[in-house]
Amino acid sequence: MQARPTPVRSARRVGGALAVLAAAVLGTATLTTAPAAAAPQWAPAGSAKIHPGVQMYTAGGQCTANFVFTDDAGRVYVGYAAHCAGTGAATDTDGCLSDSLPLGTRVSFAEGGSLLAEGTRVGGGTLVYSSWAAMDEVGTTDANTCAYNDFALVQVDAADVGKVNPSIPFWGGPTGIDTDGTSAGEQVYSYGNSSLRFGVELFSPKTGISLGDAAADGGWTHPLYTLTPGVPGDSGSAFVDRQGEAIGTLSTLGLAPLPLSNNIGDLARELAFAQRHSGIAGLRLVEGTEPFDPIL
Repeated sequence: MQARPTPVRSARRVGGALAVLAAAVLGTATLTTAPAAAAPQWAPAGSAKIHPGVQMYTAGGQCTANFVFTDDAGRVYVGYAAHCAGTGAATDTDGCLSDSLPLGTRVSFAEGGSLLAEGTRVGGGTLVYSSWAAMDEVGTTDANTCAYNDFALVQVDAADVGKVNPSIPFWGGPTGIDTDGTSAGEQVYSYGNSSLRFGVELFSPKTGISLGDAAADGGWTHPLYTLTPGVPGDSGSAFVDRQGEAIGTLSTLGLAPLPLSNNIGDLARELAFAQRHSGIAGLRLVEGTEPFDPIL
């Protein structure tokens, strides 16, 4: 789901299809959220340049920001998909078999742009955590974790922290973290504006329905349909439920047996893994400054 021109397949990649996954449940970790008042001074939601849904460019690849995070030191992070910093093809979605750019890689936040060039740069940051790199370091072998733990963090430059707001445009929130998965038919909400939509804001807010959680996936992924399916450049996008709680982040486009569906990685599990292996003390989601409103 990452938009990347002329991708080169990772030398360690064994397969070329979009992920078809088995199951195991990641051990629990404390999932805490930080009230907006405990975080740095946020920009007003209506004028913030860095927020969920903004485009992020990494070595020519385009993806979408999901949520804002902070830590015990007050540093500010923006999440996106780990494969946004991958060095292989867009179909290389197994983090245990695919290579990633190194931590320390620079990432730009931008508005507009195309699949070939970033638009108006509004800030920058540094890749400080990748689930793919972390799984490689700790020797993860569980197929389910390898395939759906697709989460990375970019630390926002200190000079740009004042441009950040954690609220999801149009919808507001997030209000917390969903920890019980989704049921078939449950309403979901997202926001993103891949350059493939040519800047048409009408298509930025998206709503859809969950297809239910497959038991075999152990809660690691949530297949769903949205009114306009995720396209290249939308990778990493935030998804919340009807209460505004963060469900997950857009990872892959489904081809079979559910064409034009999308798969989102479970944020509760992705964040729990990051809390254990990122080395970031007190890593937590920041709730939105704006109330969540599910009315389209």
